[in-house]
Parts: sequence; C-alpha cells; structure tokens
Amino acid sequence: MSTSPAPLLAVSDLGIQYGPVAAVRGISLAVGSGELVALVGPNGAGKSSLLSAIAGVVPSARGAIAWRGASLAGKSPEDILRLGIALVPEGRHIFSSMTVEENLRLGATIRTDRDVIADEIERLFATFPVLRARYRQVAGRLSGGEQQQLAIARALLCKPTLLMLDEPSLGLAPIVIDQVYEILVRLRQQGVTILLVEQNAARALDTADRTYVLSAGLVRLSGTKDELLRSANFDAAYFGVTEAEAGAAP
Repeated sequence: MSTSPAPLLAVSDLGIQYGPVAAVRGISLAVGSGELVALVGPNGAGKSSLLSAIAGVVPSARGAIAWRGASLAGKSPEDILRLGIALVPEGRHIFSSMTVEENLRLGATIRTDRDVIADEIERLFATFPVLRARYRQVAGRLSGGEQQQLAIARALLCKPTLLMLDEPSLGLAPIVIDQVYEILVRLRQQGVTILLVEQNAARALDTADRTYVLSAGLVRLSGTKDELLRSANFDAAYFGVTEAEAGAAP
C-alpha cells in the first residue's frame, strides 16, 4: 500500500496572540516539496502572522510547526534560515543606501562557501537580468518591481528549500506584477518550493498548485483552483462568513 510523502512543512493547530488579540486561532496546513502553495484572505486574516511564526520572527501561543518532520519550536530566525526556510517580507525590506551588489551579498552571509557566491550571483542574472544592469546602483533608486526582484534574489542566495513571500505584488503596476509572477513560476519549475501570501485571490489561484483561504485567523477552505472555484462557499470562506450569513445578505 503506497503512502503520500511527508510534507516539507507541516503546521498543526497553530495559534498566535498579540496581547489579548488572537491573530491566528488554530491553523493547520502542509506544503510539499516542489509545490507553490498560496494563502489568500482579507486584511487581518492572519496570513502575515503565519509566515512570521514559521520564520521564527513571532512566537506561537499553541500548536506546532514541523520542518522535514522535526519541530521548529525554540529555534531562532537564523536557525530556521540555516535549515532552509527564507522569508521575503511585505515591503521588501531592502537596504536602500546600499548597492544592489551589497544587498545580494548580504543574502549569503549565513553561508560558508563564499568562493562560489560570485558564480551564483552570475547565474541569478539569468532569472533577474535587470539586477545585472543595476548591479552597482544604489538599491533605493530601483523601481518597486526591481526592488521586489532584488528581495527575492537576495533570499535565494540563502539557498532556501522553502521560499516564503508576503504580498510580492503589493503596490506594483499590473505589468510588473506579471513579471514577478513569471519569475515565481520559473523558480517553481527549477525546484524551489514556495509559500506565498497574496491578497489578490484570482492571481494566487491562477499560479498556485493549492490555495488556503484564511479569514479571522482560521483556514476556511483549501484546494486546487478548480476545487475552490467549484465551491459554492468560496466567497463566504474568503470573507469569513457562514453560509447562513451569506444567504441572508441583501
């Protein structure tokens, strides 16, 4: 009898508190090797908090996060990064006064194989050609889309097995969003596992292998694009209302 392979990442009944406020109220999800999995939902759904907890940036109040079957409890963000989980946060967080080159090299600071980093940066230019053209330029002068590409490339220099991105399309023009998502699809084809937070549900569904719909700190629905679009409860799940509430709406 065949069994499914264990997921790379497994989140079980996770809860996150900010003082008296429950940002995440018992989320469970899994990400398999080579998948692109999306988290969608309105503002305040708990999406960013979930990524921050996986990355070790915020503590969890309850539940468990397992990476390759081993608990991440008590591990620092640097420990988790060294295990192969990299986060590109909302807003990109590049160092605007540094050059593109300096930003990229910061992404490799946890590594010991410094002799091959220059070659890897050169290979990244195949995916991010604009960074070659801007290599000596101060990063603060890049456009929003170029900064997003820099943030993704910098994270890739950590050599992650799982790349997490929080709202990569935020504030970008539609044509630039297309470019960013083309890069994400290419990375998945190259074998990078991706966990993506995206407020644009249509974009996420078009790109992801599977999508989790979050609202008010809970997973309301999950599945492939076809499964979710066939569900009569998709809109209700996205906005966190019950079927009865949705039916009663004027």
